[in-house]
Amino acid sequence: MILVFGGTTEGKKAAAVCDEAGQPFYYSTKSNSQVIATANGIHITGGMDEDQLFFFCRAKDIRLIVDAAHPFAEALHKNIAAVSEQLKLPVVRYERNYPPRDKNLLWFDSYNEVIAYLEKNNVNNLLALTGVNTVSKLKPYWQGHHCRFRILDRDESRDMIKKENFPVNNVLYYRTEEDETVLFEQLKPAAVLIKESGDTGGFTKKVAAAGHLKIRVLVVKRPVLSVSFIPVYGEHGLRKKIESLCPGFFPLRTGYTTGTCATAAAKAALMALLTGKEQASVDITLPSGELVDIAVSSTSVEGDKVSCAVLKDAGDDPDVTNGQEIISTVQFNPDHTEVRFLRGKGVGVVTLPGLGLAIGEPAINETPRKMITQEITGILHHFQDELPEQCLSAGVDVTISVPNGEEIARKTFNPKLGVVGGISIIGTSGIVKPFSSDAFVASIRREMQVAKALGCEHIVMNSGAKSERFIRKAYPMLRDQAFIHYGNFIGETIKIASELGFGQLTMGIMIGKAVKLAEGSLDTHSKKVLMNKNFLLEVAQEAGCAAETLQAIRTITMARQLWDIIPKAEHAFFSRLIKMCYDVCKPLFIKGALEILLIDEEGQHQ
Repeated sequence: MILVFGGTTEGKKAAAVCDEAGQPFYYSTKSNSQVIATANGIHITGGMDEDQLFFFCRAKDIRLIVDAAHPFAEALHKNIAAVSEQLKLPVVRYERNYPPRDKNLLWFDSYNEVIAYLEKNNVNNLLALTGVNTVSKLKPYWQGHHCRFRILDRDESRDMIKKENFPVNNVLYYRTEEDETVLFEQLKPAAVLIKESGDTGGFTKKVAAAGHLKIRVLVVKRPVLSVSFIPVYGEHGLRKKIESLCPGFFPLRTGYTTGTCATAAAKAALMALLTGKEQASVDITLPSGELVDIAVSSTSVEGDKVSCAVLKDAGDDPDVTNGQEIISTVQFNPDHTEVRFLRGKGVGVVTLPGLGLAIGEPAINETPRKMITQEITGILHHFQDELPEQCLSAGVDVTISVPNGEEIARKTFNPKLGVVGGISIIGTSGIVKPFSSDAFVASIRREMQVAKALGCEHIVMNSGAKSERFIRKAYPMLRDQAFIHYGNFIGETIKIASELGFGQLTMGIMIGKAVKLAEGSLDTHSKKVLMNKNFLLEVAQEAGCAAETLQAIRTITMARQLWDIIPKAEHAFFSRLIKMCYDVCKPLFIKGALEILLIDEEGQHQ
């Protein structure tokens, strides 16, 4: 059993991750007001001291603790650390993102230090944004000076204000839509006191507003947590850590794309080149903004270049690249000033249009290129004062290799797509979800059951992260659980939605899957069905497309090229395609309202 702590944003995300497993877990918050809706979570409330936590974990057979509580919940963190040591329980800390500590701010280790500074500098008009729990800690100051506190509009907060005899007229209530700059201008405090609460706590906005008005900012540093806690920085990082520490909790393991592996290898190689130290692992940023830690399997140095390898882990997805070495070699090049991508052994070369890459380029897709460029640029910026002069104006060459790539590529459709000589380095989200198994269909059912339990009546099904990112803009009012990834299992997903009795179903689909679905394929995996150009020609003829368009269709290698070759005057083709998709899907969803949105490469939908 897993025990999650936290009535925070991170706590809600941690509970949502655990909910995906379809298994029971415990979710603990300090008060009843910190409610979170889950289908499988057992909500417990009230703070536990060390002894209570010890006996709870032992009685409930807790195998893993996820600490997603507020960074300043010091007593809780200490109790968790003590109990985890006694019971030998691993603790995963779902951490916030914290900006680097700005030297222009005033940093303090304790509230006593803050009071000493305020007294010494005769600060007599303080705005404290540190929460109601710090009213007692700052009492020696506000008893003799003018001070305002902003607190949450809750009964327990008002009770605490009353208990401490803090002047009610000096209490402000937090409003989510409040503009910090407007508030600061109205109150004109001599100083603002905040906690190092990270981006989730609005730290950056508070600092920016105070800086704009040239108001002194005092910051209480976040408490230091136990070194035994294992930090993660996002939902995928948490899931991966739970998969490794509690095998079997999730029926399927997730993995990383070849693009993520290449990015980690490139970052590790550049770090080793600049520092002379091999990296056992590196943190990289996924397209979602989440930080993940990737292990580096080997490092080699050859003159002025360094190569690092990462072993591809596809989780439980039957990916032909699973377990393969993805190698990135990095070196400075004075002949240019950019990040340049070169093709190594086992990486294919593009020979046909339609892939979004120029013919002759290495088959390294756009998202991995952006990820690698971002990591390299960040490292160079960090080391800019230490770089040798010859490197300051030099570019960086990144050569990506997959030793067995050419052999692996024979098991894929790459040659038919115009990628020859190896595999492609791909990935839009950076992670691999195991789409190709019965267990994934079961996970779709569990996700829909969660949505149903939470009162969702409108489900939006998407093929993956990219289409979901686009379609969320059309339905900003829907909760996160209403968005379901169907992968390739369109038919199974619609059947489940029908069985569970959802009233409305919206499907976002991109052109590659749409052309397969329109022909009747409810499972669109590339191993089972390929784009049928004869079928596309029939659709185009029925839609009244010109002879030139028909000829262009005969030459395409990727369905996405249809957006480029079909003129706006002939967009009846896409309307026809949507109607055919609808006709295939509607018999599976008879009682509810079905909507199908065809999404183009820019995120627009029809």
